Amino acid sequence: MILIKTKSEVEFIRESCQIVAETLQLVKRNVKAGVTTIELDRIAEEYIRSNNAIPAFKGYSQAGSFDFPGSICSSVNDEVVHGIPGDRVLKDGDIISVDVGVIKNKYFGDAALTVAVGEIDPKVKKLMDVTERSLYLGIEQAVAGNKLGDISFAIQHYVEENGFSIVRDLCGHGVGKYLHEDPQIPNFGRKGTGPVLKEGMTLALEPMVNQGKYRVEVAPDGWTIYAADRLPSAHYEHTIAITNGKPEILTVI
Repeated sequence: MILIKTKSEVEFIRESCQIVAETLQLVKRNVKAGVTTIELDRIAEEYIRSNNAIPAFKGYSQAGSFDFPGSICSSVNDEVVHGIPGDRVLKDGDIISVDVGVIKNKYFGDAALTVAVGEIDPKVKKLMDVTERSLYLGIEQAVAGNKLGDISFAIQHYVEENGFSIVRDLCGHGVGKYLHEDPQIPNFGRKGTGPVLKEGMTLALEPMVNQGKYRVEVAPDGWTIYAADRLPSAHYEHTIAITNGKPEILTVI
């Protein structure tokens, strides 16, 4: 069931989303060669808790895996999502996708971005740019009266016309009192299909785009998902609310 939020609920979600946005920008400023992903994780957790909020991912459970140990997901190069922060040292030419979730006042916010470490391959820069642009094209379709498939189609069409692949095993989602709510939001699909978008919906849109083929695999740790062909992957995400019939991005500063 898709939960419609009241104006006051949207404001609670907005507060969590603001902390998410600020945390992402703080982490982005600290991404550089020589930094470990666990250092970035500590920076994020400290900032989140300083705002009387809770890192939403820390301790998160999913079937068949141990509780997630990090405050951020840090996914490097061919890692698509859910990378576990650790002693991996970033180096020039890497890209890192950082995903942050926050709980405050029992409401969630969720967003992600991909950051280049130093100088990167032009093909990888294009991958990042196309992924980010596809997110905004999807957001533009999140208008009351449109269908969910309009979002999915817009993302897929732009990604594929630029020669990249949409990951199909993962999707966006509703967000609110739970980190993952209905509806699931695939990043591929047909126009005019799926549920009707309505005022008060709060949605996390998140294209995950591979430079090579769309297939992914799960690492032995049970969390990290990586491109099966080991080529780079990018990930961008915003939480939005449909207000006054139009999409409003909540995870911006």
